[in-house]
Amino acid sequence: MVDQAKVLSGILESHGFEVASVACKHGGVPKEEIGVKDAEKVRPGGHESMCNPISQAEMLNRHGCQLNVVLGLCVGHDSLFFRFSDGLATTLVAKDRVLAHNPIGALDLADTYYSRVWGPDRSAVGAKIPAQGRRRKA
Repeated sequence: MVDQAKVLSGILESHGFEVASVACKHGGVPKEEIGVKDAEKVRPGGHESMCNPISQAEMLNRHGCQLNVVLGLCVGHDSLFFRFSDGLATTLVAKDRVLAHNPIGALDLADTYYSRVWGPDRSAVGAKIPAQGRRRKA
């Protein structure tokens, strides 16, 4: 999401915001340092750095950021970032490699393609979206 981050920075700067950014893998600490095996990596055979959302928040805190806009942190990592951020924080884009960073897509398709998201008690749960706004089953 480096390209999208550059676009977002440009847009914010064009409105007078001072932008400070930090990448999720800053520091370049290899995943092997915490016991991740090569076969367990996203791309085996190469270097992969660990993410460090706490350090990201600390870096932006030192910069004095008052508002942090999160772009593409993994679920769980965003929670850690929010916990350690001194400034207000909001998510613009949630990381989701399966749905092209569009996690709400699974909810939109819960009655069709992603019907596997439902548990065994689906009939007891029922839909939360009004019936007129949902797709009809064939």
